[in-house]
Amino acid sequence: MPSSVDHAICIRHWDWSETSQTVSLFCRESGIMRGLAKGARRERGNFSGGIDLLARGEIVAVVKLDRELQTLTHWTLLQMFRRPHDDLETNLYALSMAELIHRFLPVAVPHQELYDALHTSLEAFERGEHPAPEFLQFFFTLLRMTGHEPRADMGDIPHARLAFDPKAGGIVDYATHPHGWRMRPATAMTLDHVARGEPADLCDPDAIDRANRLLAAFAREILGEELPALSLAIEPRRVRKQTRD
Repeated sequence: MPSSVDHAICIRHWDWSETSQTVSLFCRESGIMRGLAKGARRERGNFSGGIDLLARGEIVAVVKLDRELQTLTHWTLLQMFRRPHDDLETNLYALSMAELIHRFLPVAVPHQELYDALHTSLEAFERGEHPAPEFLQFFFTLLRMTGHEPRADMGDIPHARLAFDPKAGGIVDYATHPHGWRMRPATAMTLDHVARGEPADLCDPDAIDRANRLLAAFAREILGEELPALSLAIEPRRVRKQTRD
């Protein structure tokens, strides 16, 4: 049986036994792959001592398309991202990216651009960059790549009537969409800024936070459910601080 070799980032993992794991990997060439890594936690095994969440590595797998769980035979660790494990805010945003990929993408459908976007964001986190702007750019990329890109052009809508309607797919005039979510001009301008491919970190930090909360609400409407890590990540920072204290 031929083997598949790919680069991958672990987006979920579960213990199968004391020495084995089941994992969900986001692979660059083959998309999401769910697999069983027998003996993954053995120190001298073929899996670098285990496959950690958000780690990047080279995976070798025996793939059978009629199986939901593939057989993983080798994992070579290429990169560990430490900051998501050391900083709470970064951790929540990193877990949210993994959560969004898990929920929005079907299994075994390649998304090379989205894989590269995830890798780029994790590297930015590792460099110590503020996670909220980086997450907003990733979030918008994911929505675009999965066919859910919100319309971010304000057009000639008066600032006092700006709204976001998830059913209409983006920014609308509240006068014609009274069920839309009212929004501040700075939030709308931030979405438009990111939609045009400009760096989110040039925008007002409060507007970035509001834009992330708005896209999270949009994702909830699309999926029909809350995403736990995302719900925590988009909480106002003062609320998270009070919770920790």
